[in-house]
Amino acid sequence: MHEVTSLPHTVTEEKHFWIPVSDGTRLAGRLWRPLSSNDDPVPAILEFIPYRKRDGTAKRDSIHHPYLAGHGYAAVRVDLRGSGDSEGVLTGEYLEQELVDAEDVLAWLAAQPWCDGNTGMMGISWGGFNALQVAARRPESLGAVVTVCSTDDRYADDVHYMGGCLLGDNLSWASTMFAQTSTPPDPELVGDRWFDMWQQRLHGSGLWLEDWMRHQRRDEFWRHGSICEDPGSLRCPVLAVSGWADGYSNAVFRLMEHLEVPRKGLIGPWSHKYPHLGDPGPAIGFLQELVRWWDHWLKGEDNAVMDEPMLRVWMQDSVPPSTAYEERPGRWVGEPSWPSTHVRPQRLPLRRHRILTDDDSGGPTSPDGLVLQSPLSVGQFAGKWCSYSAPPDLPYDQREEDGGSLVFDTETLTEPWEILGAAEVELEISVDRPVAMLAARLSDVAEDGRATRVTYGLLNLTHRDSHARPEKLEPGKRYRLSLALNGVAQTFPTGHRIRLSLSTSYWPLAWPPPKPVQLTVYPDTSTLILPTRPVEESDEVTLRPFDPPEGAPRLGTTALRPGEHRWQVSRDLVDYASQLEVVKDSGTERFEDIDLEVSQRGEERYRWVGDDFTTVRGETVWRVAFARGGWHVRTDTRTILTSTPEHFVLHAQLDAYHNGERVTSLNWSSTIPRDHV
Repeated sequence: MHEVTSLPHTVTEEKHFWIPVSDGTRLAGRLWRPLSSNDDPVPAILEFIPYRKRDGTAKRDSIHHPYLAGHGYAAVRVDLRGSGDSEGVLTGEYLEQELVDAEDVLAWLAAQPWCDGNTGMMGISWGGFNALQVAARRPESLGAVVTVCSTDDRYADDVHYMGGCLLGDNLSWASTMFAQTSTPPDPELVGDRWFDMWQQRLHGSGLWLEDWMRHQRRDEFWRHGSICEDPGSLRCPVLAVSGWADGYSNAVFRLMEHLEVPRKGLIGPWSHKYPHLGDPGPAIGFLQELVRWWDHWLKGEDNAVMDEPMLRVWMQDSVPPSTAYEERPGRWVGEPSWPSTHVRPQRLPLRRHRILTDDDSGGPTSPDGLVLQSPLSVGQFAGKWCSYSAPPDLPYDQREEDGGSLVFDTETLTEPWEILGAAEVELEISVDRPVAMLAARLSDVAEDGRATRVTYGLLNLTHRDSHARPEKLEPGKRYRLSLALNGVAQTFPTGHRIRLSLSTSYWPLAWPPPKPVQLTVYPDTSTLILPTRPVEESDEVTLRPFDPPEGAPRLGTTALRPGEHRWQVSRDLVDYASQLEVVKDSGTERFEDIDLEVSQRGEERYRWVGDDFTTVRGETVWRVAFARGGWHVRTDTRTILTSTPEHFVLHAQLDAYHNGERVTSLNWSSTIPRDHV
């Protein structure tokens, strides 16, 4: 990424200031704005997240907030209540208090002498979520939002549940926030009261995982903050962005389809990162795109930003399977609207282990079903639900996964085949248990047999008709159901095959059902539906190319201890114990500008023995430490989730240390009934 050292406006920075909200709590902010805004006010753009503005996101913030300020905006980074240096306690995601605070902050910004009264909100992940949610509340000053890697549906399309199945990332994410909410404010900013503020957080934040586990179906807990419940409530323009390796690309399609406001969608090859930092590449000049967006909607400039296609996506070329890619080959394609008239759902009937195409007669039919009972090992090469590209976390070669799955292949393709959107599987099935799940994977199979997963979907079969009112299955009864896979843009080249794989478990990406399930698929009455898009040779010619990525100079830090990233699968052939171990260690670094040393290390372990569903276990451990001079603090958190056929069993502990002495020790233990999961 090119570092820009000369910008149109000279930038002044206020590294810390307080914003009072309506209940008297003060939130900690950081501000970059044009020096000229003292006399010529500018719009303000807010990023409102819980990740410690002074150190947690300081390096990333240094790239884009000064850049926006240098192009004529007041760029504001505010820590949520109870995070970073802000007062109060953070007790959950996207709570009513958070959204009220955001409205208060926007009103405060709009009233400042350096602001012209117009505001925008932007953010990735959490900040993308609350940007959409606040927009739906229609604060007076809010003129537009940018939401990156977020969702409009907190139940069906977030880190917690997918298709009614409990995601392994639910435990992973809960543990990340368990560690984040246990960190103290900086004594350099809040003074001697830092310890009391820290204790309030440690004792008051709670165990979020328990809340999420007690809401296993779509209820009011998840409907809150899900703007899909009333997309018409949103009245300002929206730029929605994600990547194919991210967990939130489906939301871009839905927002383009259901919002009634001016909107643009962008999906690249990226993981859970801003597109100017995009990985896998190619990264793009996303900050330039932001400036164009804000110039149009907050300054009223006629820059043709809305004259371009509503949806722009990276059509991915075929690649060999790998857990990481530096770049994904492909090309940009555009659609003037979504759903697109260019995309045709193509119905491909299934037969015994075959997918029939238009020129495939398929041979004789048979009423017999195909029986499947997948081992727990199916899913160990699935990667993460949401990729961060560190450590390498994309799905690996699917051939081992296919060994425990029902597999259906097309004949070898005689011409390229492109899809854009969500593939769907319509199946007739029966099961031998009242609770079951189904995972469906679509793969690109090369001439040498290597299988690259293109997309996948999950369905808790008790949720076949409703996420709000699941119903147990009747063993032996035939059911017709539909399973949608994640949306994608993908080219299958000549000489390859398209493969559909079905499995009854997908651990540890998703928690398995209470007991092993034998599922029967009746292929002669089942169909794969592909969203086929004709190859348009003019795509690259007609689309405006993106600029190369650029940003303000990145904040420098000093590495004191190297980090470590590991993703390791192991299996003991004596006792059949298996484990996936993930290590995410950022090392130790010193922020020279504030003389602060920061260390973070996270470890995740997902274990099981043979095909014994009662042995499934997830464990996460985090250690976070801060040091300056004679001040040293550390928090250690640990979360363990296991299950019986009837219950989930949750244990957690938190230990906090000040200058080597343990000052807080907390423990949680809960047994939570399984609710059709």
